[in-house]
Amino acid sequence: MIKYRLRCDKDHSFDAWFRDSAAYDKQAGASLLACPTCGSSSVSKALMAPNVSSSKKKSDREPPHTDTVPAINEVPPEMIEIRQKLAALRSEVESNFDYVGKDFAEEARKIHYGETDPHGIYGETSATEAEALRDEGIEFGAIPWVPKSDA
Repeated sequence: MIKYRLRCDKDHSFDAWFRDSAAYDKQAGASLLACPTCGSSSVSKALMAPNVSSSKKKSDREPPHTDTVPAINEVPPEMIEIRQKLAALRSEVESNFDYVGKDFAEEARKIHYGETDPHGIYGETSATEAEALRDEGIEFGAIPWVPKSDA
């Protein structure tokens, strides 16, 4: 077992245990990791200090933390259901909203300030831009964007 300190794009950090580094790589590659605080699926390894052995006997050490991220083949049915609902939400958004890419903040402002007709949009923005939109009173939502899959 290996423990990684993970960090989301909103700077929340949390620990997760994996069977080995390949298990982390597999879950990260399939976008199965999500921040427990905000739900962001933009998660990466944080800088960690190595575990240094002490003079204590192995039996005197604490047992490993039990809040583990399941291996890809051990995903609970609840997580599968949530993933399916997020995929359905993605499909609904893609079918009914205009994709504006990295111009999300700019387009949201145009709609908010009446420079363009109100319509549903989706895209990407930085955490800094998202905070600026909130400060301006522009309402928007962030959803965990699950990747499309063949499964």
